[in-house]
Amino acid sequence: MKAEEGERERAASPTDSQQTISDDDEIDYSVKPEFYDPDLDEKDELWVQKKRKGHFSDAVLSCPACFTTLCLECQRHEKHVTQYRAIFVVNCKIKSDQVSQQGSLKRKRGQKGRESGESEAGSAGGETFKPVCCSVCSTEVGVIDEEEVYHFFNVLPSES
Repeated sequence: MKAEEGERERAASPTDSQQTISDDDEIDYSVKPEFYDPDLDEKDELWVQKKRKGHFSDAVLSCPACFTTLCLECQRHEKHVTQYRAIFVVNCKIKSDQVSQQGSLKRKRGQKGRESGESEAGSAGGETFKPVCCSVCSTEVGVIDEEEVYHFFNVLPSES
């Protein structure tokens, strides 16, 4: 009978590998945490300033799906406050196989351009746009025009 109770106690109590730290007295605060850098914000700010080379930006743009940085230097649209334009971008890919012609920046969903459609679009006098996607998750974030200016309308802006 006592042997059975001893086995139950051993089975119920955690082994050495299962011991958990639950008391602050057992944590050694003299050792720096492995993944913490108190100077990281300042280092990141210096990196961004170096990349911008002293230029001003209205926002830092990120992908709305995966939060990947897409643009560090952009200009906000005067009328449409959720739209931005930029020349220098990162983590973006252009869908060269799709072309649309429109007077506004927003692209119609599902519209695909063909070679003949592309030449017609250029001769019709309207601007030709190609979709721009996040290179990480392929979310469509904007378009690029014929002058290679990126127009972002599906992005998350943050303070620059």
